[in-house]
Amino acid sequence: MFRSLHHRNYRLFFSGQLVSLCGTWMQNVAQSWLVWQLSHSAFWLGVVGFMTFVPQLLFSLIGGTVADRFPKRNTIIATQTISMLLAFILAALVWTNVVTVGWVCFMAFCLGTVNSFDMPARQAFVVEMVGKEDLTNAIALNSAIFNSARLIGPALGGIVIGVVGTAWCFFLNGVSFIAVIAGLFAMRLPPAQIHHMGQSVLRSAREGYSFIRTEPVIRSVMIMVAVLTVFGWSYSVLLPLFADDVLHVGAIGLGNLYSANGIGALASALFIATTGDKLDMKTSMFRSVAIFLAGVCIFALSHWVWLSMASLVLIGMGLISFFAMANSTMQMRSPDHLRGRVMGIYAIVFGGFYPFGSLEVGTCAHLIGATNIILINAILCGATAFYIWRNMRKAVTPPTPDTTLTAV
Repeated sequence: MFRSLHHRNYRLFFSGQLVSLCGTWMQNVAQSWLVWQLSHSAFWLGVVGFMTFVPQLLFSLIGGTVADRFPKRNTIIATQTISMLLAFILAALVWTNVVTVGWVCFMAFCLGTVNSFDMPARQAFVVEMVGKEDLTNAIALNSAIFNSARLIGPALGGIVIGVVGTAWCFFLNGVSFIAVIAGLFAMRLPPAQIHHMGQSVLRSAREGYSFIRTEPVIRSVMIMVAVLTVFGWSYSVLLPLFADDVLHVGAIGLGNLYSANGIGALASALFIATTGDKLDMKTSMFRSVAIFLAGVCIFALSHWVWLSMASLVLIGMGLISFFAMANSTMQMRSPDHLRGRVMGIYAIVFGGFYPFGSLEVGTCAHLIGATNIILINAILCGATAFYIWRNMRKAVTPPTPDTTLTAV
């Protein structure tokens, strides 16, 4: 399971990412709690979620093209440095009592823009650290890192908020970026291979889009990812509302809710790392959707903390399992020279569509209630999954010899 750690460069990346992502999750909890404290409005929670992810819709295709045109390590160092500075600025705004919901929205938009360039480059960078022979294992470990941070970071964030306030979460997140930046500088890499062949940015981006549009399995999976991102995953925007108004557990309880979700996600990631090669991808993807939707419905109806945490474990298991297998399916069918652009388009669907879900769920929760909109969205996701499952024209199969796995 851990053979990718035999590569020195990946060990540096692994350790730096674990520290940095814990800080990122601390900031996510602190930002949500800060917005709730400033506004006590589900609508503004949705707006901030929208501002965080809408840049991925606008800029990720360009970010994917940049990832194919420039050395990926240099791009990641730049994006991580800017993210660090944004975290420090947000901490200063809170400490000086200048912060408003408008400021949080603006900072969220800036960070989302940086992530639009970071995500495709970071995903496509994994193969340069471990080679193709260990790429599948590295993908699984990346997922484990992310979900370990989901388990640790929110719990720490809730404690820090409760003891010293939200500003310290932002400051500690800024400090955490030092680990990943130092690891990137310490790597020893061969000269980067650039494959843009003199094409314009627009033409390069169009090539990636055309490939996805003409590949039926990738197209079907992309539709399902889009629907789950907009109408399923957006439930998380309302976690501060449920923590405060429904479950009455405060900031520390909110951190525990995020951590429960992370437990399920981490368990799912480790399971896929161990058995992913033996699973039937098509069946497993839709089974994961069913688990996720069951958890969402239980969470929406629950008024007990223990039941809400158990449902969030199910949600984490189903969601990360679906996204991991959906990503693997798409990437197994993607040629090497399109890796960055395919990841850029995936970032648009995965992250760029999320703000519309945030805005939708925040607005509708304000109008018809949080429980009602979560249940309605779950029904929409279930109907779409059933339709796609019935109409996918062929099963998910292993890659042909001229394609390779790419990084999730």
